[in-house]
Amino acid sequence: MTQTQVQNFRGMRAVIFASGDGGVDTLASVLAKLGLVVERPGPPEASVDASTFSFERDVLFVDGDLEGVLGPGAIRNGLPPAAVVGLVGVEAPSRLKGLMAQGATAFLRKPVYAGAVYTTLFLGVNQYLQRKALTDELHDHQDRRRRRRLVIKTIVRIMEQHGVDDDEAYAILRRDSMRSRLSLEDYCEQQLACRSAPTGTSRDAPDELAPARR
Repeated sequence: MTQTQVQNFRGMRAVIFASGDGGVDTLASVLAKLGLVVERPGPPEASVDASTFSFERDVLFVDGDLEGVLGPGAIRNGLPPAAVVGLVGVEAPSRLKGLMAQGATAFLRKPVYAGAVYTTLFLGVNQYLQRKALTDELHDHQDRRRRRRLVIKTIVRIMEQHGVDDDEAYAILRRDSMRSRLSLEDYCEQQLACRSAPTGTSRDAPDELAPARR
């Protein structure tokens, strides 16, 4: 899988959760020059609301000296709601572990120097997007695998109803799902959920697929 790398961050939003020291002013100035909209809400009193952030437009800068900026509820499938860059003043294992627990994919040492901002921003955003793409792809594969049994169940129903083999039943299923403009999994889930005739009941279905009369 090839992931397109983001090089231009103009129009994105940088949200800085940090105190006023450690070169944060420098960080905000460089980010603004790179075209980002900078917000500095300062140290939050409690964990921030993750629903206010978007992975497509936001980058979060989280000071390692703060605790619980992104609570456990903000991390879903091992990912924060947006790319996180950790601001590191004291390189203690506990601080680094805390930032990693909040999903940091890059680190910027305090006091912040202007020359290090773009490189860190580039790494943080693209590493996050790469992880998200892999996570989404894995989730999609797992979901399709879970719903594969619905496809098998529908094929068996078609075989029993029309007296055809599995290849013919699959051809009927594929034809009808394409007519409905749905994936096989979605079509089978819909058919089984409404408990309607599974497939192969359209008017132009071949006569030989009709149930044999006794």
